[in-house]
Amino acid sequence: MSSQQQKKSARQAAAAPAAPERPGPRPARLSAAAVLTAVEGVTVAALGLFLLIEGVTGSPDSPQQAVTGAVTVLALAVLPLVAARGLWLLRRWSRGPSMITQIVALPVAWTLINGGGALIAAGVALAVAAFVVLGLLVNPTATVALGIGPRE
Repeated sequence: MSSQQQKKSARQAAAAPAAPERPGPRPARLSAAAVLTAVEGVTVAALGLFLLIEGVTGSPDSPQQAVTGAVTVLALAVLPLVAARGLWLLRRWSRGPSMITQIVALPVAWTLINGGGALIAAGVALAVAAFVVLGLLVNPTATVALGIGPRE
C-alpha cells in the first residue's frame, strides 16, 4: 500500500465514530425481549390463520374481503417475527421494528380492554407485554449488546 493510501485510510479511521464494544453473550433482558416479541408474532400469525380458515370455510358476507383481511394479518405477523429473530441474533437493526411493534400494540390493547368480557384480559396481557418489551429494549444492557451507542 502506498503512503497516500495509508494516510487516506488513517484519516477515514479517525473520522469514523467508534462503535461501542459488544459483550460476548446475549443478555437475559434481550433474550426476554426477543421471546416476547416472537410470542406476539406467533399470536398474530395464529389469528391470521384462524381468519383465513374462517374466510374460506365459513360463510362470510364477502369471502374475498375475509381472505384479504386474513392475508393482511398474516403479513403483519412478519414484522415482529423478523424483529424477534434479529434481537435473538443481536442484530442492531432489529430494535426499531420491535419497538414499532410494541407501540402499535398499545392502541390494540386499549381497544381490547374497551371491548369488555374476555377481551379485557387479552388487552391487559398485550399492554403488559408491550410495556415490558419497550422497557427491555431501552435498557442500556440491551443497547450495548446491540451495538447502539449514544449519539454525539
